[in-house]
Amino acid sequence: MHVSLLLTVTLMFITRVSPEFGDNLGTCILQGDPQLPALFKDGDFVVGGAFTIHYYLRTEKHTYTRRPQPLVCSGSMDFRELRFARALQYAIQEINNSSDLLPGITLGYHIYDSCASVPMVMKVAVQLTNGLDLLFNDTGSCVKSAAVIALVGESGSTAAISTSRLFGRFGIPQVSHYATCACLSDKRQHPTFFRTIPSDHHQAAALAQMVKRFGWTWIGAVRSDSDYGNNGMASFLKAAEQEGICVEYSEAYYRTQPRSKLKRVADVIRRSTVHVIVAFMAAGDMRFLLEELSQQPPPPLQWIGSEAWVTDPQMLRFNLCIGAVGFAIPRSVIPGFRNFLLDMSPEQALNFSLLTEFWESSFSCSLKRQTGSSADMPACDGRENLRALQNPYTDTSQLRITNMVYKATYAIAHALHGIICNKKQCDKNIKVEPWQVFYQLKQVNFIKNNYSVSFDTNGDPVATYELVNWQLQGDGSVDFVTVGQYDASKPKGQEFSLSKSIIWYDGSEKVPVSVCSESCPPGTRKAVRKGRPICCYDCINCADGEISNETDSLDCLRCLPQYWPNNEKDKCFPKPVEFLSWDEILGTMLAAFSIAGSLAAFSITLVFYKNRASPIVRANNSELSFMLLFSLTLCFLCSLTFIGRPTEWSCMLRHTAFGITFVLCISCVLGKTIVVLMAFKATIPGSNVMKCFGPLQQRFSVFGFTLIQILICVLWLTISPPVPYNNMQHYKEKIILECSLGSAIGFWAVLGYIGLLAFLCFVLAFLARKLPDNFNEAKFITFSMLIFCAVWITFVPAYVSSPGKFTVAVEIFAILASSFGLILCIFAPKCFIIVFRPEQNTKKHLMGKIPTKAL
Repeated sequence: MHVSLLLTVTLMFITRVSPEFGDNLGTCILQGDPQLPALFKDGDFVVGGAFTIHYYLRTEKHTYTRRPQPLVCSGSMDFRELRFARALQYAIQEINNSSDLLPGITLGYHIYDSCASVPMVMKVAVQLTNGLDLLFNDTGSCVKSAAVIALVGESGSTAAISTSRLFGRFGIPQVSHYATCACLSDKRQHPTFFRTIPSDHHQAAALAQMVKRFGWTWIGAVRSDSDYGNNGMASFLKAAEQEGICVEYSEAYYRTQPRSKLKRVADVIRRSTVHVIVAFMAAGDMRFLLEELSQQPPPPLQWIGSEAWVTDPQMLRFNLCIGAVGFAIPRSVIPGFRNFLLDMSPEQALNFSLLTEFWESSFSCSLKRQTGSSADMPACDGRENLRALQNPYTDTSQLRITNMVYKATYAIAHALHGIICNKKQCDKNIKVEPWQVFYQLKQVNFIKNNYSVSFDTNGDPVATYELVNWQLQGDGSVDFVTVGQYDASKPKGQEFSLSKSIIWYDGSEKVPVSVCSESCPPGTRKAVRKGRPICCYDCINCADGEISNETDSLDCLRCLPQYWPNNEKDKCFPKPVEFLSWDEILGTMLAAFSIAGSLAAFSITLVFYKNRASPIVRANNSELSFMLLFSLTLCFLCSLTFIGRPTEWSCMLRHTAFGITFVLCISCVLGKTIVVLMAFKATIPGSNVMKCFGPLQQRFSVFGFTLIQILICVLWLTISPPVPYNNMQHYKEKIILECSLGSAIGFWAVLGYIGLLAFLCFVLAFLARKLPDNFNEAKFITFSMLIFCAVWITFVPAYVSSPGKFTVAVEIFAILASSFGLILCIFAPKCFIIVFRPEQNTKKHLMGKIPTKAL
């Protein structure tokens, strides 16, 4: 019933009543000519065979006024496909001679040439499905020959798909030797389809892995515009995308398409920037493409081939493909097969038109008994020697697909053996239905000539490939050299292995480069170019604080806060920790000035102590002077706490010591200023000012002012003390180890209090600057406070804006500058008189009774 939808060959049964016999006789009238087998042999059970021995179908223009001509294959013969067909013959001959497999059973075969044409494929398929063959019936009666139990074929995926859809509806198993389309593994669409060649799903994955392994990320792709090419390339492109491989172009061509399409595909290849091309093409399509490219050769290219053409001997004549690499079916050996191929006489060739054509094509002569032989060829004289021929038919050095035919035939025989044989006894009278063979094929598992044959649930074998390289030999010929293997049964990542060096298209062993953009070195990241594939990118340097330690990194990684990249930005190193250390010049100089200042204060103390009875010392309140010199010594020394690696104790000490010693210093200066004012007020008659600010009150005033600062510092240290702090905000590339203020209010309160006392002292000293005396100390205090205030006013913006360790240096400089200002302005003039002008160190001179110029 389903066949009626697809029949191209139809039988009409006309029943007539015979007066002589009085019963109904059936007469078969054939509406159309049957397709004759190219090779056939009768037997107890018949195996069908379909091969693409020719690639074209003779076409005609239909006028609808006469009967269409029979379908006839045309074009040159593919000797390699003829070898495949004869492998089926040879396998059946071996089986028929075997005492272990199907003993006593004769297998027959009907082998057809489908000529890569769907109409012919369907005609042959329907004919095999019906079991209809009028070839042996010359009586006109409705005699039906035995149906085939299974089919070996087709050679192409498109033909196999068409046949399988028909065979699947009738449960007829089909075992293909060359149809690799992954779509045929779908059991819903192709329930009775088996194959001895791996699915393109595995080949596509293998090709993608190989391309990835050799670092090719920018490739071109061409395919046959057929089920084989389109499905195979789709699987490859999907696998390639997962491997991060980009395709500049993907072009399709089929040999029956216009030549303009072929030229366009060739032009795309010539203009492309890729150096590697993956060709998922049938041998016939690839041949046309290479012929077109040969007319105007493109730059040297590395071809990656699929199994359909990469081991086809007829392709070796194209120098464009020297160095080509591709996966192929493993090479095999079939004992006795070569002798079988060569054991053909002219008489045997005349028995079948296909063999006749082969003979005449090979020897360019006409067999005399061949009707319709070409008249312009000389007659064959019987001296033709097949063993002297060198063509794909006689070449048995690369038995790859041939072995797939051999294994397919044996698989069908084993399935039949499981149905009709019990131990070593077989019953040829058992009626065998194709669906029984189908179920037996699922369980087939045997080894023949060291080759395992079995099928998985999808009807596919275990995928094993050889990696084949086209290598130029010493004699100038090109040979297929196995350089690696791919075994899908191995653990993931271990399927692909190399056993020999590959010789590439340039004749070297150095892997060619095919990338859209060069690899981005460590320290950079990839940035995809707008509107281009992901393999086309620019290399962008990692931003500050980021690294990339891999080639072709997509993103840069940010270093941890305490780390910073090296100049190459491929490693993170700990940031250098910076602080004002004793080792550096700035720290050493500041320490030297600090010690010099403290020594100067100590020296002045000694001078004052030695001359403590002198008028100039006594006139300036010697007790406050000694306290001031002591506080100045501490001021100089406290600057040393700012140098060196900050610790928790040093941070608390440096700021509190600075605040307290400076308040002590300013308190003493303030006391001296008040004493000067009081002294001159005391000269006014009736004034008791000095009684109110005597030595005791002076001590208490200094202690009181200092106590306030001590309380401020205690509160500061209690609430939020200064602590060591890694400052990573100011500099990106280094850490500033500094003392965090803890409480900014505490710090500025300390400075503010010092500033308040200094301002008060400055005002009082300024008021007393014109008091009469040859040595009015108020003048010098005014100058010293002027310097002090100027230093600390400029300190504030300098402190805030100075970076890193220079902040500490600014603070030390302010301490030293203000301390030196005090010691120079207040004590230097007195020391000068004591040491160099002792005649002025008298009470009379100090009271102004001796003229200045007299001195």
